[in-house]
Amino acid sequence: MQAILRAFSSASVQAPVPNRKPEGTKIAQCAKEFEGMLIGQMLRSAREATPEGDNAEDDDDSNSTLIELGEQQLGQALAANGTLGIAKIVVAGLVKNAD
Repeated sequence: MQAILRAFSSASVQAPVPNRKPEGTKIAQCAKEFEGMLIGQMLRSAREATPEGDNAEDDDDSNSTLIELGEQQLGQALAANGTLGIAKIVVAGLVKNAD
């Protein structure tokens, strides 16, 4: 039973897309990177919008750098999973306007 589940899960995750052009994969990758940067920026803006008293312990530069790196990585991880779907919208718009 486990072999069937593994085969099913790997087939559904790695199913090839027919007629996929190399340009399409580049566009999709760039759109995901854009979505990741956008999510990271939204997280940064949300953190900076909090009152200063709420995050007073985050005053030194090392904590600030670590938090910014975490925001960027979280944004990239969310974009890789297509959480918000911004990349799909960007790809659809670029492909539509390319024709």
